[in-house]
Amino acid sequence: MDVKQTPIDGLFVVSTKSICDERGAFARYFCIDELASVLGNRTIQQVNYSCTNLVGAIRGLHFQYAPNAEMKFVRCTKGRVFDVALDLRFGSPTFLSWHAELLSPATRTMMVIPEGCAHGFQVLEPESELLYLHTAVYNKNVEGAVRYNDPMHSINWPLPITEISQRDKNHPLLTLDFKGIRTNEVA
Repeated sequence: MDVKQTPIDGLFVVSTKSICDERGAFARYFCIDELASVLGNRTIQQVNYSCTNLVGAIRGLHFQYAPNAEMKFVRCTKGRVFDVALDLRFGSPTFLSWHAELLSPATRTMMVIPEGCAHGFQVLEPESELLYLHTAVYNKNVEGAVRYNDPMHSINWPLPITEISQRDKNHPLLTLDFKGIRTNEVA
């Protein structure tokens, strides 16, 4: 695994090599030893899967407040997505900056999104599937979200939006007095 830091501190892109032969391919998608420098003393607590059917559909931008702030390991196992992390961390030098990667089985890459960053994606191929590894269990009482089209972050989604849930469409906009979230405090 090749781990590369992005311009946002703590946000990594991990490339995985495949071994191919006449039978097909094999790749290691997660290894606690190879990702020890990224994972630190965290452990994977939950694994989630999503399938989004329509090209142009958006999911996100989601995060959790402390005490369930989570690091996410996100990989596309089918299709192709424009995967985005938005820095919401209080005091971060990249506060409200976003970084995106094209994830697909062909790129063999995974985004590692730190606590305090919101995550979302747009589908670029039909029936795109994502696998998420989380360092905290989902807790509805500490979930947070930022609207996908908030002018405070101005994410440049690559396609016109074809589908988004009512919930994601109606997340509140950030306000000028929003200073960020703290990942080590109770919400």
